Amino acid sequence: MTTYFGAIADDFTGATDLASLLARSGVPVSLRVGIPEGPPNRTAPLEIIALKCRTAPVGEAVAAALAAFEWLRQAGAQRFFWKYCSTFDSTPQGNIGPVAEALMKALKADQTIYCPAFPENGRSIFMGNLFVGEQPLAESPMKDHPLTPMRDSNLLRLLQPQVKSPVGLANRHVVAAGSEQLEHRLQELRKAGVAHVVTDAVANADLATIAEACRDMPLLTGGSAIAMPLPELWIKQGFVTRSETTSEDQPEAGSAIVLSGSCSSMTNRQVASFIAKGHPGFKLDPLALAQGGVEEVFEWLSDQTADASPIIYATAAPEDVRAAQAKLGTARAGAIVEATLAACAVKARDRGFRRFVVAGGETSGAVTKALEIRRLTIGKEIAPGVPWCFAQTDGRPVAITLKSGNFGAENFFTEAFERLQS
Repeated sequence: MTTYFGAIADDFTGATDLASLLARSGVPVSLRVGIPEGPPNRTAPLEIIALKCRTAPVGEAVAAALAAFEWLRQAGAQRFFWKYCSTFDSTPQGNIGPVAEALMKALKADQTIYCPAFPENGRSIFMGNLFVGEQPLAESPMKDHPLTPMRDSNLLRLLQPQVKSPVGLANRHVVAAGSEQLEHRLQELRKAGVAHVVTDAVANADLATIAEACRDMPLLTGGSAIAMPLPELWIKQGFVTRSETTSEDQPEAGSAIVLSGSCSSMTNRQVASFIAKGHPGFKLDPLALAQGGVEEVFEWLSDQTADASPIIYATAAPEDVRAAQAKLGTARAGAIVEATLAACAVKARDRGFRRFVVAGGETSGAVTKALEIRRLTIGKEIAPGVPWCFAQTDGRPVAITLKSGNFGAENFFTEAFERLQS
């Protein structure tokens, strides 16, 4: 198949989120974990490359994104997408803006849009301000994110320090007036030298309007939801077609496990709900891990029965996270947890576990890398933007879902395993 659309995601949960929404169209989607080795072959019309660069140094993130871009261009991609979190997770240095500008330069594009809205999951943008449910971003639990605390809700103010060119806004009134009015607004901003345009969206209808107006832009950026309407537009234009076949991938029989590194408010509730249902749990303590290593959790995992569906988690309240960071340093505390959960994933696989639920973007990247998973097939959605995926690890088929911290309801972990059996 010829590749038409190439997406680069800044973490693994975001990549599966995007793949899930694109797959609703029926157009074949392929998700690659990391930059593929060798030249493109057996590519799909919609190709996604998942990177682990959300919190990487800016130079590393830009270099990785450009390498992924080059592979996608060799695969034949004509349209490109830079996917980041629907809560705009970043720092004043990046990496959202610097990667976008690097991709724009590579494509000789003079303008792109920024739209992290995801109405199905309660993410909306109004007058340039990002809301999480009814809360402004800076008043939501994201203000306490351990790596990218979001202390401003205004996307223009968040983006401007990250880019060299001016930032502008296409507000809700323009979007509500339709795609022609939005196109006109974008042209006005382009003439004024505005290269980076934050685009309001509060409902799926807004996403459709934005996609219609921007479908011919060589580069779009945003959360997964803004890309969702694009395949239908391209089907009508004859650039892509639906597949007549569906994936039959299933993991072999084996036990299930949850590995949770996210410290989001929702994941805290999900962990508590899962344990309250009787599943055995082991809480990781970064300080104890720094002193004693992983043997204690390995021994605990070895004692679990095949039908227990255990959970190993570092999920904690914000004050506990800050206490660990104060003693170990932010980077070291996070790295210890990621490495431990990744090691537990390998240990679980070697003990016969074949169903993995992984919570948290950084954790998902570490686990996927440790399991040496290079490509994922997209399966059933568990919640909006969170699908089951199928892959090979050590020659064995497994099912794995990579959940962004804030996604899913309180019973997500239980619902995920039930969904796989349905």
